[in-house]
Amino acid sequence: SDPLISAAAQFASRIAKAAELKPVYLIAGEEHLLVIEAADAVRARARELGYSEREVHDVESGFDWNDLARSGAAMSLFASRRLIELRLPTGKPGTEGSEAIQEWCERAPSDCVLLITCTQWSKKQEGKWTQAIERAGVFLPLWPLKRDELPGWIQSRAASRAVQLTPDAVDALARRTEGNLLACAQEIDKLALLADGRRVDERELDTLVADSARFDVFGMVEAAFAGDGARARRMLASLRAEGEAPATLMAWLLSNLQAAARLSQLPRAQQAGAFRNEGIWGARDAAFRKALARGDARFWEQRLAEAARVDRLAKGRGVDDPFVALERLLLRISDARAGKRMVA
Repeated sequence: SDPLISAAAQFASRIAKAAELKPVYLIAGEEHLLVIEAADAVRARARELGYSEREVHDVESGFDWNDLARSGAAMSLFASRRLIELRLPTGKPGTEGSEAIQEWCERAPSDCVLLITCTQWSKKQEGKWTQAIERAGVFLPLWPLKRDELPGWIQSRAASRAVQLTPDAVDALARRTEGNLLACAQEIDKLALLADGRRVDERELDTLVADSARFDVFGMVEAAFAGDGARARRMLASLRAEGEAPATLMAWLLSNLQAAARLSQLPRAQQAGAFRNEGIWGARDAAFRKALARGDARFWEQRLAEAARVDRLAKGRGVDDPFVALERLLLRISDARAGKRMVA
């Protein structure tokens, strides 16, 4: 295997081609983004291979390890294959958990895949349970990238988002984010929206990253989700004054509304646990928590339908002013009651 390609990338490439999944996967590491995306690769392949049911267990204090055995023994409602996820943040299952996992590995049900993820990890956590997983399936420890691996990771991450970076821009991004992959991934996502397919060098990177007004689209959406309609409105006015086209503002808003609609389908207790799967962290985490407390699944489906209409207006399909429609949408997102008062 190529030493220049990270373990996470090699794993994703292998799993995408796997004709069949192993009975159990353990993905563990302190670098949350790598863990999230490796787990996403398993989920995506599982869907393609017909694992149409998904069950999630969050291991917190007082977790009943018998639930794992019960899940394995349960008959599927639809006679379909199932992906069973065990979120074990501490990477410490304890004696009971270790035995439950070993037992699963020895008697893995043929119609299930068990995916275990841990976001705290060191070699000390390895033991009989990880050895059992290695024998039955795959144990993928993901260590933080070394300094010399980071530029390659940034380059391939940018390429996957259709962002072209010169070597000096790659170095500048690595320095600016101090090797924090989550921050780095967010900057690359922003560049995907702002660079417009241009090749970005260090000078342009500085301009795009420093020009916070260009980034106001992110702040505007965050403000609306956090419930600060006045701030979202001000940011929209400032973006309009700078000549931003409404169509360029809609991609990020639509992406966030789609995430909110998916999260709102889950029981309240499971929503926060699913944030990382949606790529939500940092300040967006707090904004999303507030937003989901304000509106139910129907509310977010309505906002998504409204956003699709604004998007059509922004692309010239319709007679209304897209900025007025977008302002109304932002205010509805920020205040569920205002949404009820306004006439569509």
